[in-house]
Amino acid sequence: MGSSVATAVSPTRQALRRVRRDRSARLGAVLVLALIVIALAAPLLAKLEGQDAYTYNIGLLDPLRGNAPRGAVGGLSGEHWFGVEPLTGRDLFAITVLGLRTSLFIAIVCTVITTTVGTLVGISAAYFGGWYDAIVSRLLDFLFGFPQLVFMIALGIIVPASFPRSLLLILVLSVFGWAGLARLIRNQARSLVTREFVEAARSSGSSGWHVVTRELLPNLLGPVLVIATMAVPGIIGTEAALSFLGVGVPPPTPSLGRSISDSIAWVYTGTDPWFLVFPGAMLFLAVLGFTLLGDGVRDAFDVRLRRAN
Repeated sequence: MGSSVATAVSPTRQALRRVRRDRSARLGAVLVLALIVIALAAPLLAKLEGQDAYTYNIGLLDPLRGNAPRGAVGGLSGEHWFGVEPLTGRDLFAITVLGLRTSLFIAIVCTVITTTVGTLVGISAAYFGGWYDAIVSRLLDFLFGFPQLVFMIALGIIVPASFPRSLLLILVLSVFGWAGLARLIRNQARSLVTREFVEAARSSGSSGWHVVTRELLPNLLGPVLVIATMAVPGIIGTEAALSFLGVGVPPPTPSLGRSISDSIAWVYTGTDPWFLVFPGAMLFLAVLGFTLLGDGVRDAFDVRLRRAN
């Protein structure tokens, strides 16, 4: 009885059980959950501290040191838990948690869009084939060969400042982000479209949409989850890099990447090295959490790794 029940468990459930047993994946999941809670509660946390990310506190700056924060550790105090930002005196704790909120929002929305589009395009290209598959293949080749970073920077400069930058980042990152998943899913789905269960669904008169969503998609759930989980830290890093280059989320909206960019001169001169610590640590934890979780999901679904072990 026990063996028959074990064999009845779906491969996806077996993989998720392996994820729960993976210590690194559990650590990543705890980090991700904690960061998501912090991001969702960021406005409440800032109110709990009694500060916000937009009020200038010039009195907390030292004009003799180039308007660096007064006191030790970047102006850290009971009122300002992470200190204050140089030149403006804005509260660094509020900037950090709200900047995390900005980064996670952009990354998760982009991941949902790119995963949905990439999965549907990849499966449909493998299922329908012919001219549709040829067009999708050429489009993927174009997207892979296009200088994405240069295009993103150019758009950040050309698009009017009145256009919401968060929306612009989501659109641009989503346009280029689905191609990798689409190619992977297309290649794996091509080995499934000739299987018996797909032929049986076709013979019974099922529509193409039914075959794609009910027959092919469940058998490709593993690769989709792996790519989606691994995509989040990449998008977080790209958003931070664009903000670092000055074409991401504009001030005064909090952004981890822009805070890290602004801190470089203060760290280089030694005037306020603490300015880098907290935004940098938050970005590091976000990337680390999703990377550990993504590695655990990948290992759990990768048949070759399980056989090697």
